[in-house]
Amino acid sequence: MKRALITLALLFLAGFVSGARTPYVGRRGDTLSIGNSLIERRLVWTDKGLRTLSLEDKSSGKIWLNSGSAPDFQISGAAKAGDFNFSVHELEADGIRKERLEAVAEYSLGGLRVRRVYTVYPDSPAISCITFLRGSGAVGSSGEKQTSELGGIESSEAARATIGGGAILDQLRPGGMHWKARAVEFQDVTDWNNNLVYERNFIPYRRVGYRGNILIARDMTADGGIFMIKESPCSSSELAYGGSDFYCEAGVFQATGLGVTDKDLGDTAWTRAYGVATGLWTGGETACLKAIRLYQKDLRIMKEGRDEMVMMNTWGDRSQDSKVNEAFCLAEIKRAAALGITHFQIDDGWQSGKSPNSKLAKGSFKNIWDNPDYWEPDSVKYPRGLKPVVDYGRNLGVEVCLWFNPSVQDDFADWEKDASTLVKLYRSAGVRTFKIDGLQIPTKKAETNLRRFLDRVLAETGNDVVFNLDVTAGRRGGYHMFQEYGNIFLENRYTDWGNYYPWQTLRNLWMLSRYVPAERLQVEFLNKWRNADKYGDDPFAPARYDFETLFAITMAGEPLAWMEATGLPDEALALSGAVMTYRAHMHDFHSGIILPVGNEPDGTAWTGFESLSAGHGYLLFFREASPDAEAVIPVDLPDGASFEKILGEGKIKVRKGAARVSIPKQNGYVMFRYTER
Repeated sequence: MKRALITLALLFLAGFVSGARTPYVGRRGDTLSIGNSLIERRLVWTDKGLRTLSLEDKSSGKIWLNSGSAPDFQISGAAKAGDFNFSVHELEADGIRKERLEAVAEYSLGGLRVRRVYTVYPDSPAISCITFLRGSGAVGSSGEKQTSELGGIESSEAARATIGGGAILDQLRPGGMHWKARAVEFQDVTDWNNNLVYERNFIPYRRVGYRGNILIARDMTADGGIFMIKESPCSSSELAYGGSDFYCEAGVFQATGLGVTDKDLGDTAWTRAYGVATGLWTGGETACLKAIRLYQKDLRIMKEGRDEMVMMNTWGDRSQDSKVNEAFCLAEIKRAAALGITHFQIDDGWQSGKSPNSKLAKGSFKNIWDNPDYWEPDSVKYPRGLKPVVDYGRNLGVEVCLWFNPSVQDDFADWEKDASTLVKLYRSAGVRTFKIDGLQIPTKKAETNLRRFLDRVLAETGNDVVFNLDVTAGRRGGYHMFQEYGNIFLENRYTDWGNYYPWQTLRNLWMLSRYVPAERLQVEFLNKWRNADKYGDDPFAPARYDFETLFAITMAGEPLAWMEATGLPDEALALSGAVMTYRAHMHDFHSGIILPVGNEPDGTAWTGFESLSAGHGYLLFFREASPDAEAVIPVDLPDGASFEKILGEGKIKVRKGAARVSIPKQNGYVMFRYTER
């Protein structure tokens, strides 16, 4: 529930009283203070708009004072700012997000009305800001010059030349010449991309543009620094993209690219630009990654029994919709339950309408609602409807889930009909987890309507629905937008096409887990016995791994059995013991901050993950096809911890932040739970 606390008060302090990390928003005259026990951002109202005065890291006492007079939000040729309004809203926990405070600042820039919504959580070292626009103004990006076009710097006038002319979403100007920075760019469209994370390290000097969703800047004169998270699609999929996401120079860090053009604006409705979260940390690299993750975890609560799943989806065996019917699903659910699967998802083919991927008919996603029965269960395949299948699964402890493709034409113009379909399935059949596929977000209108669709379903189901957002193809939300809606269906890989390699799946999860919550990524493992002949004597073929190791590769994420259970040999059922043991620890494991350890997976590496919680955690190690039976891997763990082996085979000793791990065979794994003393 949202309650406005104070509007235009001369002095106030608003916050929760539930603990030491109470968020607060304060105002004295033209100065605003937003923070909690970890961070404070102070801003001042000027005739150019809101400008940051300082950022304080309360864990260290370090304060960065903002230099210069530029406002945080900038557009080219902006008029004088005026008509300032300010309010604070207390938002209660709603099953998706924790309690939090919102500070809403509104002002005008000529014909453009600007709304800046700052959100602070109780236990996060970051404060987010989402910008909304209304009216008219030059907000689009005009692209940017290359540095080679600027010429040399032989005069003060030449030194003022710069690249980039687009709008600035947010910026920090802590000053100083001694910074080390890193821009991290991400790729989705995983049907085409198999390298999903790119890091670029640099020393800020003159103003240069960088691509990415995350910017990390370490102050070399202090023990820590700042980070910015641009909450947008991946750079290659952003709207109105000008070529960069961040502009950096010595002591100046700017997030650019609104995702909005002049044509997207109207006089009545607010248009949402991309968001930016700004945070601080003290310490080394792990401290920085922990700070980023603490903020990310606040965007959606990982609710046990709702968000966590060991899912099976039969599409991975390439039968597509040719087998899908009631009898097939009942047989699959029975077999899935024997494996310990928690969720069974019926992909494309359950509905009366036929998609373009149908093996049974030449279907289409165009003008779906010309057929009002398109999203009704196929009466031939499911003569009793879906509820008997759902009930059968529930009796065996398996939740039945569905695939759904929203109506993409005309910028999701039929979003209300789509939302009503999912709400009906939730109420009538008891389905609450939906894979959302086939998305295309070519315009801001499409993005807005897609968000309306997702929000409507959540509102009418009491926030009980979980969306598996597919990022395998098309222009979609990536890893840093739509985070509040569920998890990410990461990739399609098939033994039929010989493109499923377990070490590559592990590498993608490992690379992403440094900057994206691993527990929000659905990661596949396949039937290693299918199509073994297509790999020949390939040393990295799936058949060279134990089935349990294939499952273990996915455990830091949300495991996805991308296969037909009835197609597995009986020996595969031995996996059930490991699955049930994993399920007993799954929530505790995912509740921690999961980060990669060891070397980047390459098929022969020693690698893994650590899950960090207060006083305890987990270590998950993999020995790929390495000839070494033992390795030393740095971990964030003090001496003296006690260890319990949970799964796999191996031994461990930890001393001075290094784990000496042994695993007896190649392509093996071991998982430990530790308790600090």
